[in-house]
Amino acid sequence: MTDAGLTVALPPPAEPDGAPRLATLDILRGIAILAILFMNINGMGGSLHAFFGDVRHYGWTAADQASWWVREVLANGTARALLEMLFGAGMVILTDRAATHMSKWQVFRSYAWRNIVLIAFGLIHVFVLLWPGDILHTYGIAALVAALFRRFRPRWLIVFGLLLSMFMLLGGGAGITVSRMQERQATELRVKRDAGQSLTTIEAKTLGNADKAAGERAKRKAEDKQRVVAEDQARQGTAGQWVRSAWDSFFFIQAMFLEILFVWEAASTMLIGAALYKLGILQGARSMSFYAKLTVISYATALPLRALFAYDLTRFDGSTGLSQATSELARLAMTVGHVGLINMALASVVGSRLLKPFEAAGRTALTIYILQTLICVFILYPPWGLGLYGQQGWASFMLTALAVNALLLWWANWWVKDHAIAPVEWAWRSAVAGRRLPFRLRAHEGRGGEPVAA
Repeated sequence: MTDAGLTVALPPPAEPDGAPRLATLDILRGIAILAILFMNINGMGGSLHAFFGDVRHYGWTAADQASWWVREVLANGTARALLEMLFGAGMVILTDRAATHMSKWQVFRSYAWRNIVLIAFGLIHVFVLLWPGDILHTYGIAALVAALFRRFRPRWLIVFGLLLSMFMLLGGGAGITVSRMQERQATELRVKRDAGQSLTTIEAKTLGNADKAAGERAKRKAEDKQRVVAEDQARQGTAGQWVRSAWDSFFFIQAMFLEILFVWEAASTMLIGAALYKLGILQGARSMSFYAKLTVISYATALPLRALFAYDLTRFDGSTGLSQATSELARLAMTVGHVGLINMALASVVGSRLLKPFEAAGRTALTIYILQTLICVFILYPPWGLGLYGQQGWASFMLTALAVNALLLWWANWWVKDHAIAPVEWAWRSAVAGRRLPFRLRAHEGRGGEPVAA
């Protein structure tokens, strides 16, 4: 990136399997993978079901509320979106590289195998490491869909990505609009009935359907509360109950067909990420003025929408209004704003030095993701560990995530000094390549994996 004569060079290290790396993308990935713990930790140290209901279940002191508001407005969903965008960029990098010596079918088959192995790793993460909120298998499935569009021009990638996102927006908006119209109509009919006025057959049927729908909503709400209570009891019980609860949560997600929505979201955002990479936006190839405008416009769009959505959630009446319909648009805009802000920082000497440690986190992102689970699910919160499940509120969760991430960031920078690849990345890429990849740095490589000049 250059601006006013300022140039910041971030040379990429080489990977053992020959895959190229871009330091700017690694920094973005490192920030995103560490940020993901702030999104996951409440489901690791508290009820996962409660996150889809009343967030006060985790604690609602003044500090908890402040922490939740910052998390909800500035961060919630954006770490996931940034990882999805980077996954789309990686898809372009890997398939373009493979296309130089493979046919179109071979490129897709090779990329598909890479993601099939990732899906397997994700399922191990779910059933062995006991994290039902795993994203690896979801991204593996979504990437198989996104790969079908990989050769499209940037504008068409953005169009298809936004169209997929808009389906959720329009669907949510239409559903909310219809539901509100029905509620208003039912309220008017109840007033008419209570005033002693007779209802027509159609009006009586309409009111009966509305009362039935209200009863079903009340029943679902009661069932949700029961699930939270049952999960709390199980995860504060025996080790066997902890394991069973994690599996039950995963199967509940599948039974509610939420996986389809997760894959849909991931695939659409991957397409947008692929376009942003092809346009040079993700990797910092644009000017400082471009990123300044991008950041201002994105934040100006996202901040009011996300603040409104957060406010609607804190009404705790089960109705989020039309802000629910615009939540996906706001998530994407906020994420693009973060991309612009980080690239602006990387355009300065001070900013690039401050963000440089996150490059190591990006190179070891998959291992950090698994280590986050091991630390939280196997040490901090389970009955066989410190047993802190249910003992923390939002503020404490955020501070715990900060401490864990600080430790992992230090580990990542220590690890890359002497190793060519992180442990989980090594296992995944070795399985994909069908051979044992080099683990430590070769003799002719220096610290951080960068070649030493002859």
